[in-house]
Amino acid sequence: MATTKLLKRQKIRYRIRKKITGTSANPRLAIFRSNMEIYAQLIDDVEGKTLASASSKEKDIVAQKVTKVEKSKLVGASIARKAVELGITTCTFDRGGNLFHGRVKSVADGAREGGLKF
Repeated sequence: MATTKLLKRQKIRYRIRKKITGTSANPRLAIFRSNMEIYAQLIDDVEGKTLASASSKEKDIVAQKVTKVEKSKLVGASIARKAVELGITTCTFDRGGNLFHGRVKSVADGAREGGLKF
């Protein structure tokens, strides 16, 4: 059986998800990266609810003509701003099976600058 890039990432995702879970006090910051866009969600796994979300498709982020890495940093800042409004200061970072560099790292940096700790 040929292991594709997608299957390898899926296995890594499952391995990560076995170890980390989110609660209402310490939610999981889940990142999804597509070719063009990037999405971030704060998830309470106990209740099974999304507390806040941000993406590179938001109007204020789309309006800025910047690179994908810079957009990712804006997404991180946006999710951090929404989390602070909800009274959330800490979270657990879930890179979604992607390597922690480039756009994924940029989201983490933006969230840290926005006031989230993980």
